[in-house]
Amino acid sequence: MDKKAISIAVVLIGAALVAFGFNMFLIPHELLSGGVSGIAMVIGYLTNMNISILYFVLNLPLIIWGLVVIGRRFIVLSLASVIATTWFMQLIPVRGLVQEPILGAVFGGVLVGIGAGITIRAGGSTGGFDIVGFILTRKRDFPLGQMLFALNGGVIFMLGYFKNNWDLALFSMLSIFIAGKVIDTIHIRHIKVTAFIVTKQREALLEKLLVIPRGVTVIRTEGAYTNQEQSLLMTVTTRYELVGLQKIIKETDPKAFVNVVETVGVLGEFRRQ
Repeated sequence: MDKKAISIAVVLIGAALVAFGFNMFLIPHELLSGGVSGIAMVIGYLTNMNISILYFVLNLPLIIWGLVVIGRRFIVLSLASVIATTWFMQLIPVRGLVQEPILGAVFGGVLVGIGAGITIRAGGSTGGFDIVGFILTRKRDFPLGQMLFALNGGVIFMLGYFKNNWDLALFSMLSIFIAGKVIDTIHIRHIKVTAFIVTKQREALLEKLLVIPRGVTVIRTEGAYTNQEQSLLMTVTTRYELVGLQKIIKETDPKAFVNVVETVGVLGEFRRQ
């Protein structure tokens, strides 16, 4: 099967899981997910408006912003995810599968985390603040985690205040926390990563890597066992671009040895655009 078709299929599966988690576990108990979907839920709970339509409408400006600023596969897959999630939310009835809100928070968070995680692994996102994160972290070192924590905290506070039910707010915090942990398990969530690529296809890989564009450091190496000369290519990239980088390496040199490590910080020049 074509790789693009596989990516789209994974995005659709992820959207179905997210929608199922929303409609079967979170929304019946008036709990929240994180990010833009959480804002849509708060508005829906307070106004009785259709949450799936709100989810789409609130994501649309961010997607348009992403297309203008980025204009790449990540945004296209993110748009597909948002549309598919909206569609599945229309198809799946809002019906609680569990009676206890804490069970809704736990299993809803797990399903949303799995859906979002596999979508990110496919090279897209479920929209919302992930698109904002992609744009901001390409421009500068931005404390995205703190911003997301503050925004989600504000949404949860709104739910507890206007509903006058702080149990719902705390259950929502549990759901968001679980979803985040599940995503962390499925996909690397740090902002920047360093890839060390040992390859014999130096020129072919350099030609494709420098188009991204990312800086690449070339180090001549020798295999201790084979005594054959090879090249070590070192490049720093963002976590959002890691899937694309892996795709380039597999297509150019399937036999390359790649070690990806978390990068705590980068000093000096780092191209973000």
